[in-house]
Amino acid sequence: MDKGTAVKKHKFFWMMIRVVVMMLAVLSLMACAYHPFISTTKTATLLSSHKNIAPEVSQVIMVMEDRFLFIHSTKVYVMEKSDLTWRQIMTPMNAVIGRNGFAPVGEKREGDGRTPSGLYRFGTAFGYTESAVTKMPYRQALADDLWIDDPNAPDYNSWVKQGQTQANSYEKMRRDDNLYQYGIVIAYNTHPVIKNHGSAIFIHVWAGAESTTAGCIAVSKEDLLKILAWLNPETNPVILINPEPL
Repeated sequence: MDKGTAVKKHKFFWMMIRVVVMMLAVLSLMACAYHPFISTTKTATLLSSHKNIAPEVSQVIMVMEDRFLFIHSTKVYVMEKSDLTWRQIMTPMNAVIGRNGFAPVGEKREGDGRTPSGLYRFGTAFGYTESAVTKMPYRQALADDLWIDDPNAPDYNSWVKQGQTQANSYEKMRRDDNLYQYGIVIAYNTHPVIKNHGSAIFIHVWAGAESTTAGCIAVSKEDLLKILAWLNPETNPVILINPEPL
């Protein structure tokens, strides 16, 4: 190879390196600038067309995954119906879900690390404090409060006192961390309770934006307090998790 050819190849190599670096920089800026929120029109259309949302329901929390290039994130959309029209009434919230993603409807199993897809009502709100700013029924979590996750126990998937159960496996409702400082029960696998189909599905405080859960949905404490203050049992609120795309 003559000297001129070698110089040309060397220049071409570094030119390609610069092009790649510039492309990566542009993609990085796009990732930082892009907010993968689904439009109000699309979320409203999705709810309006959902055949299982009863007419008397006027508050819905939607949990959906958004994707853009190599970016994917989970968002919570707070939706309210007025004059038969659904609207997003808060800025979409960042959320985290089960470490193994969403389970398709009917496929959630105990201990699989997946968040169940589907439409569910809410149970009681809960937390470490004696009360909270919410219209939902609220229960303070005490040191002897347990949620049973033993599929073979007769009180599987229920909140009980420690002295009232013979279950071999359970979760403490008053943890040593702040993950359950506030939360609300999602009425998943409740009527009827089916053995091994999953238990203790809540919205609770996250451990951070990069964390995962064992199957729950978690958001920041600030956002969870907004949700609790907004929910009203008179509106028959429900949660729609991982709905089918339009």
